Amino acid sequence: MSVVRNSSRPPLQRSRTPWYLKTSPTFPVIREVCASSGFQKENIAMSTEAELRAELERLKMENEALKTRPRAATSLKVSEKGGVSVYGLGRFPVTLYKEQWLKLLDLADDIRAFLRDNQAHLKTKGSS
Repeated sequence: MSVVRNSSRPPLQRSRTPWYLKTSPTFPVIREVCASSGFQKENIAMSTEAELRAELERLKMENEALKTRPRAATSLKVSEKGGVSVYGLGRFPVTLYKEQWLKLLDLADDIRAFLRDNQAHLKTKGSS
């Protein structure tokens, strides 16, 4: 069996630019900026190993300082959307709107009684 090719068509020329860059509205701008600034892969400055190690040590020390910093007490803030956020209870703030806080505060005695009645089943933070 032989394959017959249509010789009237020229062979397809493949572009070196990926399709997803060609369809991007920012591609022409990026190409122009790179060309005008003389950007080439060889011009990218790489940090030396000593610089990278020094940066790593600095970040480790900063991380330890943040870990040993005393935790702030709880604080209240008004959120962007007008809710009241309580910070310092956990990793994330607890945010409720005014009517939700009032409803929750009205239930304070019920919540305390529930906690007291279910003491045996409840865990405290830090226990498994």
